[in-house]
Amino acid sequence: MNMKKWLAATLMCSALVMGGCGGQGQSGEQKVDKVYRVAMNAEFAPFESLDAQNNVEGFDVDLMNAMAAAGNFKVEYKHQPWDSLFAALGNGDVDILASAITITDERKQSMSFTDPYYKITQVILVPQGKNIKNVDDLKKANKVGVITGQTGDFVISKMLGKDSAKIARFDTLPLVIKEMESGGLDAVVTDSAVVGNYLKHNANKGFTVVEAPDFTEENYGFAVRKNDEETLKMLNDSLKKVRESGEYEKIESKYFAK
Repeated sequence: MNMKKWLAATLMCSALVMGGCGGQGQSGEQKVDKVYRVAMNAEFAPFESLDAQNNVEGFDVDLMNAMAAAGNFKVEYKHQPWDSLFAALGNGDVDILASAITITDERKQSMSFTDPYYKITQVILVPQGKNIKNVDDLKKANKVGVITGQTGDFVISKMLGKDSAKIARFDTLPLVIKEMESGGLDAVVTDSAVVGNYLKHNANKGFTVVEAPDFTEENYGFAVRKNDEETLKMLNDSLKKVRESGEYEKIESKYFAK
């Protein structure tokens, strides 16, 4: 390449770098709008799952999209394993976690949560032919299925002992459900709304739900890095707008119609 062509190419590259996305600033430079990276484990329907084209969908996705519209910010989604979510947030690989995450005092030590956006409790899903009528019956069960690192795991670990051979841990909801359907579990303990969604689409399985007054109510929240007050305020303000506009109720009724 001769000198004239090299200079022309260099000037063109410089122009492209200066001309990113967004509107013009006062100095004539392009303003680049920040896109918030939202991570989730999309294997927890109806809150988050993958459609036939492997795009994320669900209550959390619709709610976050509505919040982005109300708060005038942009988001992009990433599906990844549950056990990698918190490290990804702490390392700065993502900006927000939206994955039906229960707000707990322990988690608050390493991350910040928005105002609660959904309330649930743990319930017991029992397959046909298994004699589980209450929480105490879980102590007599051969195998109780939970999802590793989720609240059901914490509850059963406290009840039976963290290293109990009666606890069968699985990485995702579909895996623990599949094991129960094949007869390998006496019960599964997980979030009430997820169990309700499963039964809605599998009424012919003959499974039943045992509600447990011993299990306390829980609240889901969107998580951001510890002390990321700017993002936290943005999310809380937009969540409030979505609630006040009535959009939250529309989204809720889509997924949790009585």
